[in-house]
Amino acid sequence: MYIHNLNPIIFDFGILSLNWYSLAYLAGILFGWWYGKKIITLINYHHKKNYNLNLFDDYITYVIISIIIGGRLGYVLFYNLSYFLSNPIEILFIWNGGMSFHGGLLGIIIATFIFSKKKDFDKLLLLDVVACVAPVGIFFGRLANFVNGELYGKPTDLPWAVTFPLVDDQGRHPSQIYEAFLEGVLLFLILQFIIKKVSYKRGECAAMFLIFYSIFRIFSEFFREPDLQIGYILNYVSMGSLLSFFMFGLGIVMYLKIK
Repeated sequence: MYIHNLNPIIFDFGILSLNWYSLAYLAGILFGWWYGKKIITLINYHHKKNYNLNLFDDYITYVIISIIIGGRLGYVLFYNLSYFLSNPIEILFIWNGGMSFHGGLLGIIIATFIFSKKKDFDKLLLLDVVACVAPVGIFFGRLANFVNGELYGKPTDLPWAVTFPLVDDQGRHPSQIYEAFLEGVLLFLILQFIIKKVSYKRGECAAMFLIFYSIFRIFSEFFREPDLQIGYILNYVSMGSLLSFFMFGLGIVMYLKIK
């Protein structure tokens, strides 16, 4: 059994500090920017398109802003609304933690529609590119969750159990690592296969991302402790699972439409 003793802070020089969670966001965005342009170049070549790479640089700004605003508001609305209604100024304190994947996803979708309309750029292509690069950011984010000792799993006596001393002395599922593998590594490989198919259709990667992420997230939730301030909805379903059910349905509808 591993006893968690990792420090979430990389360095701290008083007014200048860096933590692993911030670095995970930065690494995910930089990789997405670089690899997203590679994907568009690949599509331009194999499918005889002429998508403007310079416009993708502008799009990244929309993505960054939408992740921050959507992720924060999603956490406020879905996970701790009563607290923030009593302490509204703390909605702005994102450095204290509290971001929602589903909120960030919704923010990106809205930003993509706004950007595509404003710049006359293919929204399905943009959503496909985001879908293909997002698992890398998710992978880094889940590893950062593990380093932070948050979003930990349920008690278990399995050999790879991890004890989080700041929580209790029980061995627990390293659910952050499960999610890093499923939502990060495995989902990335699935989407790379789809985007590189000769028969690839616009919107296909986005639909498959919604479907497979939901499946992997719901599966992982069985091993993960629910958020303390919410617990289980109807004594059975976590908020993460509930939101993922809606996400799964959206993915199915989207897939049927593009087919």
